Amino acid sequence: MRRDERRRTKDEGRKAKMTIRLKSVRDLEVYHLSFDTAMEIFEITKSFPKEEKYSLTDQVRRSSRSVCTNLAEAWRKRRYKAVFINKLSDAAQEAAETQTWLEFAIKCNYIDEEIFEKLDEKYEHIFAMLITMERKADTFCK
Repeated sequence: MRRDERRRTKDEGRKAKMTIRLKSVRDLEVYHLSFDTAMEIFEITKSFPKEEKYSLTDQVRRSSRSVCTNLAEAWRKRRYKAVFINKLSDAAQEAAETQTWLEFAIKCNYIDEEIFEKLDEKYEHIFAMLITMERKADTFCK
């Protein structure tokens, strides 16, 4: 196959992927990852000390869930590109806050290094996906 034929085949493959219609925020991989990670944090925080119930436990659960809720809001507001991007930024901000709460959890010995690294890596992946969505906002916005 010649170079120009390979390029044309590659371009056709990309166009085919772009024509997949997303019907719901639940169709987004980043939504599933952030939702599943928030549920993982919920389960992990069940073992946190009772005295943390209204501080660390509540805060890390709230911020992890807020990643998903901000994605849902971004999805509903995608008619307006600037608002869409703003809500994606809010989702990233909540992901960063969650990472900070997880740092407190490891310093207080509520989670071990392995759990921290796994969750931190998931949030780094979420950041990467949110940044990609921001850069490609035109493909999401109506």
